[in-house]
Order: sequence, then structure tokens, then C-alpha cells
Amino acid sequence: MREAKTSPVQLTAAATGALPRALLLAICIIYGLTGLFHRDPWKNEDAAGFGVMWQLATGGVHDWLMPNIAGRPFTDDGPLVFWIGATMIRLFGNWLGAPDASRLATALCFFGTCAFIWYTTYLLGRRDEVQPFAYAFGGQPSARDYGRTLADGALLVFLACVGLAVRGHETTAQVGQVALIAMILYGLVRSLDKPVHGSLVFGLGLGALTLASGPILPLALLVAAAICAAVCAPMPGRRLAAIGVPLALLIVAAWLAAAYFSTADRQEAVTFIREWARYDRRSYGAPNMQTFGFNMRNLFLYAWPVWPIAAWAWVAWAGMRRAPHVALPLALLLPTLVLLFLQTNASDAQFILLLPPMAILGAFALPTLARGVINAIDWFALLFFTIFGSTVWFLWVAKTTGWPPRIAGNVFRQLPGYQHHFRLSSVIFALLVTVAWVLVVRWRLSRAPKQIWRPVVISAAGTTLMWVMAMTLWLPSINYGKTYRDVVEAAAMALPPAYQCVQPIRMGNAQLASFAYFGHFRFGGPEDDCDILLRHDGADYGDPSKISHFEWRLIWEGRRPADRDERFRMYRLVDTSRATHARPELPRHRLPQ
Repeated sequence: MREAKTSPVQLTAAATGALPRALLLAICIIYGLTGLFHRDPWKNEDAAGFGVMWQLATGGVHDWLMPNIAGRPFTDDGPLVFWIGATMIRLFGNWLGAPDASRLATALCFFGTCAFIWYTTYLLGRRDEVQPFAYAFGGQPSARDYGRTLADGALLVFLACVGLAVRGHETTAQVGQVALIAMILYGLVRSLDKPVHGSLVFGLGLGALTLASGPILPLALLVAAAICAAVCAPMPGRRLAAIGVPLALLIVAAWLAAAYFSTADRQEAVTFIREWARYDRRSYGAPNMQTFGFNMRNLFLYAWPVWPIAAWAWVAWAGMRRAPHVALPLALLLPTLVLLFLQTNASDAQFILLLPPMAILGAFALPTLARGVINAIDWFALLFFTIFGSTVWFLWVAKTTGWPPRIAGNVFRQLPGYQHHFRLSSVIFALLVTVAWVLVVRWRLSRAPKQIWRPVVISAAGTTLMWVMAMTLWLPSINYGKTYRDVVEAAAMALPPAYQCVQPIRMGNAQLASFAYFGHFRFGGPEDDCDILLRHDGADYGDPSKISHFEWRLIWEGRRPADRDERFRMYRLVDTSRATHARPELPRHRLPQ
């Protein structure tokens, strides 16, 4: 029975017209696929994630069960997303190239996230307690139409998020984690009407999230779901615990057992698993001002316009905060938000995890927004993205034509050594997107549609415009500024024809992955007798110390043109007593810093 007395929504059927399916799918596909192809892995997390995937794709069972980058164990996240990326490289790498093929995993995760957000909101939107006020003579929308319109709104809210553009197109574990959080939320909602089905999805998502991240995030979500089941009466808490939790534990145990029993060196497996479990504990700690200040400066812009709409949903549905459409998204949003403020090292990599529950919660705010608020959101988006698009075109014209010369000089000063090439296909695609933006704005302002998703149409179209234009007109420039390809190829040319291995010093995961992939460097571990030393120097540390009759001679140094804060130096071990460049008999236990 509908709870008309507590519902703050009063709508007619005309306000619940759904977007055409073809249009909604086209927006998702264009936005999701743009920026995934014809570029290199970018520093930092993008290159590191690709490095793990490429190592798995070219390695054996040991690499798949205990992911690594050129032999360095990678325990920052679990292996699930890297398994998917490595599979894509094996299937499509010869056709697309390894970097582009790896990002098919990113596309799958993005589209999965969109699907879970839409269906979760649709199921919640059909529930009796959220239906609009029932008029005496009819005219209110049907539950099915209302649910579809809310689902369309949730998806548009998600796509409208400014911060989704870059983070949603990288080869990182976070793109899989955000899809699995959306999957867990779908399982919780599905359990309201189909307890067994929903519990299975919930358990599968919880176990998969553990394999894609670490133990703390899924454990926090599990505790939050248990608390939510205690305050939200419709949730089948016992069924979720009896089915979902054992399934999740079984999934995690299967990976741990496979990693332990697949190698003869059981201690190596134990060390890897222990470091994977400990990474989370080292990543979180007591609140600190650095993390708090970073989040306060960046989170509100990153999650615009999702966060104010989601916040308004909490206010608008004040009388129904224990209902599933408010309680369930909050159950996953709040622990994720708390973990953000407990990070020991501030980063925006985890911001994307907030978006699915925020978008679903925000969808239920759309029918309650006042006309003045809707107009404010529209005009802000219209002004911001019009200025952004005009600036992108203006700077591109200056870069291409050299006029105005001062602006063109400033552009090329940021990219020393860059050679600009005119690409007709990119210009045509950018023009089409710009025309589409103008048509969307004209339609929105002239027709004044009554559908409840109208407040976020311009915002969603604007973020699509922003990303597509950046990834067409400016992709070569951005790629030049964020790739390690050129510096790695220069270093590879300086390598001796014959060498045993390269010892990396102060090399991050992204740098190690880039040198291994682009330069095919053979890296060695600390216990290996490497005759080449590759250092990453953020400052001048001086030359490595000499060892008896051996010395390290500098054979190459360089840096990325767009980065002045890092420099790479490569040294070769030379036997000074023999005065020869042939590889000497190497002394053991020497690791210069």
C-alpha cells in the first residue's frame, strides 16, 4: 500500500517520460569508450595498473595468483581487475596492442557500473513507499514509468560527475571496485523482493570486491549492511548473512588457497598474502589534517553535481530515512566516505567509489527539487561547460595556427619538444560533439521539459562534451605530457648490447612498468648481481659509491620533457683494474643507494 502521507513527491504522468533507450545507450557508449584507445599508459596509477596486467598476460600461473610488476610484488590491491585486463590483452592484444586491449577491462567495468546503477534505481523506484502522491482523480505516473524515469536520472547524475572523466578511464583496480560496489548495492536491493537471488549477488559482489581491493573496504561495507538490516525492516538480514557471507568467504579462500598451494615456496605465498592484507592497515590510520584538507579542497569539485543532489535527498525524505531507497545507498556511502578521511596519504583515487551510492540516492532528490534550484544547476552547467568548450577550441586553434603567438607560445612552453600534427578525424569528431552540445542546450532551454531528469541533462551533456573534446583535440598533447615512452626508448638505446640485469633504485610502480614494457628492460631483484643500475632521482644524490676495484659509470641520464621534478640516471659497473668494458665477475651483496 502506498505511503502517500509521507512521500514528498507530487508528480503527474507527464513528468515521468523516459529518455529514448538509443539516446541513453549512445551517451554511455560514447562517454565510456572515448579516451580508452590510441594512447599510452599514463603516470602514475594508470601505468602501474597496466604494468600488472601486462605482466600477467605474458607470465605464468605464479604471476596470475601473486601479481607483480617485473618481479616486484604488487600488493596494493587484489588481482581480480588485473585478471580481467590480462585476459583482454591475451584475447585482443595482437589486434589492438596491449595498452588498448587492457582498457577493455576498464570499459567492461564502466558499463557494468552503469547497468547496476540503472537497475538498482529502477527496482527502488517501483517500490510502494516512494510512489508520488495519488490524486483523487488519477493522473499520477505508474510505478513502472516512475521507476524508469528515476533510473534514467540516476544514470545521468552519475555521468554528470566531473571527476569521473579521468579516473573512470584508467587501468586501475578502482574502476573494478566501483562496479562491484554498485553490484553489492544491487544485490541488497534485489534481496528486498527476491531474498535468495539478492543474497547470492550480494555475496558474489562482496567476495569479488575483496579480490579487487583489500579486506578493509568489504569488511566495512559488510558491517554497514548489517547495521542497515537492523534499522531497515524490509531487508532480509538473516538470509543475506546465511547466503552472502559464506559465498564471499568461499571466493576469497579459493584465491588464497590457490596462491598458497600453487608454488613450491610456501613462504613466498605467505609473505605475499600477508603484505596484501597489511597494505590496507598501513593505508588507513587516525584522522590527520593533511588528508582532511586535501579531501575538503578536492572532493566537492570532484563529485559535483552529485553531492549536493544526494545531500538534498536526505533532507527531502526526512520522514522516510529508514526506507530502502535512502537507507541502502547511505549504508554503502557512509563507510566509504569515512575511509577516505582515514587515509594516511591523501589521494583522489578512492573518490570514485562514492559515486554509485551518491547517484542512486541523488535520483530520489530529483522529483523534489524546486524550480529555482533546477534553474541554478542548469545555468551553472551551461556557463561552466560553454566557457570550458570555448577555451579548449581557442587554445587548440592557437596551438595549430600559432595565433595569437603569445598564447601558442605558452601552450608549447608546457610541452617542450612536442610536435603538433593536424588530425582531421579528431577535428570532425570534436565539431560533431560541439554541435550536439549546442542542440542539447537549445532543446533544454526552448522546450523546458517537465521530466524529473531535466536538472542533470545539461550537466551530463557537458561532462561528455568536456571529455570527448579533451580526448580528440588534445589527446596527442596530453599523451605526450603523461607517457614515459620517449624517455624509456632513449634509455633503451643506451643499454649495452649484452648485460645481465638492471637493478632499479627508487623506481615507482608506474616507472618500473613503463621501462619494462616500452624498453624491455630485464630487471633483477636485490639478491641478483646486476651490472646495470637505473636510478630515479628526485634530487641530486651524487654518483653511486665505488666497490673495491669496481665503479659505477654514468652511461645515460634523461627525464620526461613535461616533468622537471624527476630524472633518471643509468650506470654500468666497470672493472677499473682491468680497464675493460667487458662484464666483470661481480661481487655479491652490493646494493648502492
